[in-house]
Amino acid sequence: MKKSIGLFLVLVLAILGKGFAERLIIKGSNTVFPIAQLWIEELKKNNPEIEITLEGAGSSTGIAALFNGTTDIANASRFLKKKEIDKMNREGLYFAPIVVGYDGIAIIVNPRLKINNITLKTLKGIYTGKLRMWNQVDPNLPKKRIVIYSRNTASGTFETFEKKVLDGEKMFPTVKMVESTQFEIDQVARNPYAIAYVGVGYVSEKVKVLTVEGVKPTKLNILTAKYPISRPLYMFIDVTNGWPESGPVKEYITFGLSKKGQELVEKAGYVAAYGF
Repeated sequence: MKKSIGLFLVLVLAILGKGFAERLIIKGSNTVFPIAQLWIEELKKNNPEIEITLEGAGSSTGIAALFNGTTDIANASRFLKKKEIDKMNREGLYFAPIVVGYDGIAIIVNPRLKINNITLKTLKGIYTGKLRMWNQVDPNLPKKRIVIYSRNTASGTFETFEKKVLDGEKMFPTVKMVESTQFEIDQVARNPYAIAYVGVGYVSEKVKVLTVEGVKPTKLNILTAKYPISRPLYMFIDVTNGWPESGPVKEYITFGLSKKGQELVEKAGYVAAYGF
C-alpha cells in the first residue's frame, strides 16, 4: 500500500513539474512580434516540451504586464518612458533592457500613387492636418483627400513616430488609429490615396516604401541611423532578484542573442544588433 502511494506521488510530481517547469510568457510590441515568432519556432525544434505564449498588442501593454507580473518578457519597440522608470524606482524594481535588433519606420503608400520621396516636414504636415489633399503635397498628385493611418497610442512605433516626426505636436483627429500593423498594410494596398507607417520588417510587395529626405530604409542606413526614422528594438526582463541563471527566460534570451537568433532577426526583415 505504501509503495502504491509513493508511486502515485512520484507521478503527480512529475506531471506538475512538466506542467510548470518549462513555461514562458512574452507580451508587447507588434513590431518585435515576427522576430519572437521565428525564435519560438526554432526553440521548439530543440525543446518541444517548452510552452510559450506570445502576444503582440503594443509595447506599453508588454511593459504594463511586466509591472503586474503577467509576463516573463516584455517586447518593446521603444525604451522605457520616464513615468515607467519613476514607477520602477518607486516599487523597487529593475527592468533590464536587451537590444534585439534595429528597425526603420517605413512610410508606405499605394504603388499606384506617383510619389517616391517625402520630407519630414511634409510628413508632419500630413499627420497634424496641415496638409489634407495629395495635391497640397505635390501639385502633380491628384486632388484627393489623404487617407491617413497610424498605430494606436499603446504602440512603441506610434511613440517613436510622434517623437521623431511630429516633434511634440498632436496627430490630427481624423487620423485612423489602428491596433494592427498588418491592417495598415492591407488598407494602404487597397486604397490608392492612403499613407501609413510600419516597421520595415512588415513591408510587403503590396505597398510602396517612400524614401524619407531622399534616404532609403536599407540595412546600412538603419544601422548607421542615416535613415531619419531609425530605432533599436528591445526586450525587457525583471532582474530585481538577479539575472536568470537557468530556465526558459535564460534559454530564450541566450538563443535570441546567438548567431542563429540574430540571423532570424534579419530573416524577419530587421537589422541584427550583433555580428559574429
